[in-house]
Amino acid sequence: MSEAAIIDYNDIKQLKLFRSNNDWRDLEFNEPNAKIRLGTLFSGIGAIEQSLERLDLNYEIVFAGDKDKFVKQSYFANYEISESAWHDDIREFDAKKYKDKVDLVVGGSPCQSFSMVGDRKGLEDTRGTLFYDFARVIDECKPAVFIYENVKGLISHDGGNTWEVIQEVFKDLGYKFYAGLLNSKDFGIPQHRERIFVIGFRDTDEEFEFPSEIPLEHTMQDFLEDYTDSKYYLKEKGVKFVTSTKNRKKRYTQINGDIALCQKANQQFNWHGDFIFEQSSKETDFDEFIFDVNEVEEKYYLSDKVEKYVLAGGTKNFKTSTETDLEVARPLLQTMHKMHRAGVDNYVTHNNGRIRKLTPRECLRLMGFKDTFKQVVSDTQMYRQAGNSIVVDVLIALLKQMDITKYGV
Repeated sequence: MSEAAIIDYNDIKQLKLFRSNNDWRDLEFNEPNAKIRLGTLFSGIGAIEQSLERLDLNYEIVFAGDKDKFVKQSYFANYEISESAWHDDIREFDAKKYKDKVDLVVGGSPCQSFSMVGDRKGLEDTRGTLFYDFARVIDECKPAVFIYENVKGLISHDGGNTWEVIQEVFKDLGYKFYAGLLNSKDFGIPQHRERIFVIGFRDTDEEFEFPSEIPLEHTMQDFLEDYTDSKYYLKEKGVKFVTSTKNRKKRYTQINGDIALCQKANQQFNWHGDFIFEQSSKETDFDEFIFDVNEVEEKYYLSDKVEKYVLAGGTKNFKTSTETDLEVARPLLQTMHKMHRAGVDNYVTHNNGRIRKLTPRECLRLMGFKDTFKQVVSDTQMYRQAGNSIVVDVLIALLKQMDITKYGV
C-alpha cells in the first residue's frame, strides 16, 4: 500500500492483504542488543512492554500515561518508570522535549467523530478529539516508528469518515503508513479479537508487509489454571501452627515427608500429621510462553442463580448462544466482571461439572501476559485492564516483522 493510499471502509477485506509469505517466527533481529526507546499513549497495562520483555529485548520507557489511577497502579508495579515520565492527561502532555529521543510510540485512542472543516481533513480538523492528541504527540516527538491500534469498528465509524480523516492525518504528518486488520487467533492466542493496526514509518523509503498468519496450536483450555478445592488448604492460622519451629521438631508433624506418618481417624480436624507445602513456582511451558500452575479460587465459580442467568438461551426478543468451554475464546471485554450471557462472555466447566467464569489471571494469559505480571488491583479493575489491552502476541509478530531493533540505539 502506498503512503497516499486511502482504504475505503466498504472493503475491509483489503486490510487483510499485504501479508508476508514468510513465517515471522523464523526471523532474527539484526541488532539484538540495541536499546528501544519507548513512548506509549493510553498505555493501559503495558502490552508493548510485555512484548519487548517476552522477546528479551532491551528497552527504556521514555514516557507513558493513562487517565485511570488503577491502571497507573498496575503499570508502576510491573515496569521501571519514573514519576516524571508519566502523564495523567494526554491533552496536557507536551512531547516536544522528546523530539528525536523516542524510537517507538504505541497507543490507540477512543473512537470519536470529527467535526469537518472544509475539505482538507487534516490534523487541525481533529482538534478536540483524543486522536488529535495522539497525532500531535507523534508530530512533536517524531518517533522512527509508531503503532496505532483500534477496534475493527473504526473502519465504519461515522460512515467511514473517521477512518478517512485518520489516514489523511498520518499522511500529512509525513509518515509512510500501512494498515491491517489482525485477529489474535491468527497469531497464537486462542481468542477471537479483530483489531486494526496502523504502522507508520518516519523514513518514507521503508517497505512493510504485515506478518503472515500462523496455525493456532493451543486452545483456551491450555490457558486455564488448575484447580484444587480450597477446603484442602490451611488458613493462615493453620499454616503458622504447622510450620512453627516447635511443631516441626515434633515427630508427629511432618511437611513433605518421604514416608507418610500413621494416619489418624480425625486427620481432617487435626493439625498434626502429614502436610504438603506447594511451591508456587511450578510451571508449564509451551513455546516461549510460561504459565505458573495455580489453583482456582472458589469465588470464580457461578452460583446456581447466576449460572441459570448466564446460560439462559434468552427471551422471545433476545436469543444468545449458551455454549461454554470454547476452544477459541470470545473477545475479552472490559466489563467481564459483570458476567454477561454466555453468548458474550467466556465460561468453562471445572471441578466435577461446575461452571465458572475466567479468572483475571486467565484473562491476562489470553491477552499474552506472562504470569510474572503482578496483580495489585481488585479483580474488577483487573478484568477491565485485561479487556482494554492489546494482545501481546500480535505486537510480537509486528515487532519481529519490522525488526524493531534496527530503529534502536
